Amino acid sequence: MNWQLKPSIVALSVLFIGACTTQLTQQERVQQLETLPNNWQQKLEQQTAGTVANDWLQQLENPQVYALVDQALKHNQSILQASYDVAIKEQQLVATGAALWPSLDLSTRTSRSKDNRPVSYNNASSADLALSYEVDLWGKLSAAERQANLEYLAEKANFEQSRQQLVADVVSGWFNVITAQQLLELYKQREKIAEQNLSIIESGYRQGLNEALDVYLTRNELNTERSNIAEQQATLTESIRTLERLTGEYPKGALSIDADLPLLDKPIPKGLPSELITRKPDLMASWYQLLSTDAGLAYAHKQRFPSLNLTASLGDSTDKMSDLFSPSSLAWSLVGSIAMPIFDGGRLAANEEQARLTVKRQEQIYLETLYDAFGDVENAITQEVSLQQRYEKTLEAQTNAIAAEQLSFEQYQSGLVDYTTVLDAQDRSFTAQNSVINIKNQLILNRIKLHIALGGDFSEPNQESEEQ
Repeated sequence: MNWQLKPSIVALSVLFIGACTTQLTQQERVQQLETLPNNWQQKLEQQTAGTVANDWLQQLENPQVYALVDQALKHNQSILQASYDVAIKEQQLVATGAALWPSLDLSTRTSRSKDNRPVSYNNASSADLALSYEVDLWGKLSAAERQANLEYLAEKANFEQSRQQLVADVVSGWFNVITAQQLLELYKQREKIAEQNLSIIESGYRQGLNEALDVYLTRNELNTERSNIAEQQATLTESIRTLERLTGEYPKGALSIDADLPLLDKPIPKGLPSELITRKPDLMASWYQLLSTDAGLAYAHKQRFPSLNLTASLGDSTDKMSDLFSPSSLAWSLVGSIAMPIFDGGRLAANEEQARLTVKRQEQIYLETLYDAFGDVENAITQEVSLQQRYEKTLEAQTNAIAAEQLSFEQYQSGLVDYTTVLDAQDRSFTAQNSVINIKNQLILNRIKLHIALGGDFSEPNQESEEQ
């Protein structure tokens, strides 16, 4: 089924997230909702309906990866920075909301002066208590507070997305280390086979059964395998250091992992495309940012309206500090003032237009984020299908290649084929075994990517709240 998202699809998110200033009717919103497909375009052999799972990490059933994830969430420097960003936005919200309340200020002053004609000393003390309050006639201050609140919600949603991505990176890094270890073991097995082959061929050469060329070719094969081992060892160390940095540790390259690559072939619930809008944190963050710019437009517009300020003051001035605030000498005042911009050279109008254009720009950012989110899911599902097919065929190729490798060497020893045939069979066998390991890892990494693309969390909501 072919489908397109219209630019006005921004409005349909109101159905899921909250109110906006858009003037679309309920009927128009429902009609726009129907532009979404009923299901994802790519079909899996085992299409699973239902709500997207929020505990995908548990299916790994490995205490070490659980411990690494927990350590990363507590000590990763990037996630700690993101948590401070949320705290900063929260304090900005408090500061912005304070404008809705009266402010009370106390000021005191004391001085001593000397006059030489004639010589005299003067003391003066004063104290003033001032109460000021701006009446929010047009909702300008409320719009500013709403904007700050939406920015805070957007930052929280971004933080949640960062947490989910960090967990995905840690688990992916863990599997990359396991993959590098298995490839290293494969290279070592190839080295062992090459050593055995060299021993047999050198023995045959001394007996006049083999040619010198076969000896040179086998020695070259052995040196190649040893070079591959050195390179793979460096790759393994780098993978370990990457994982250590994700957990907030110094990259020593000393982390030990003893695990295998599981085959995650159990189908997962994909949910519906329409559900992605409210489930994925970065989409929520982008939507909150759009609402925030809309509140900023309201604030910029109301800046052009009159403002009403009330000021009350209570004060006293005397030459003795002990006489301050004596009931007989207190002075008070109550002032109400209205200020309205008359001419500002177009500054306020330009600010409003800038805010309006910012809303339009943020609408496109939200649409881009929305399209990308749908694309990530569709691509991950497509990759799932492709990788499953590749894994099955490559597994069959590996079985045939290993059998061909053994048979070719036996035929070489019987004089039926030359040694280049053996080398070709060994190369095909190695390529097949290497591909099986890599495709298996790609299947796992794509499955993790699919969970993130669907907005599925790594733990149940109750577990998450306990951790926080």
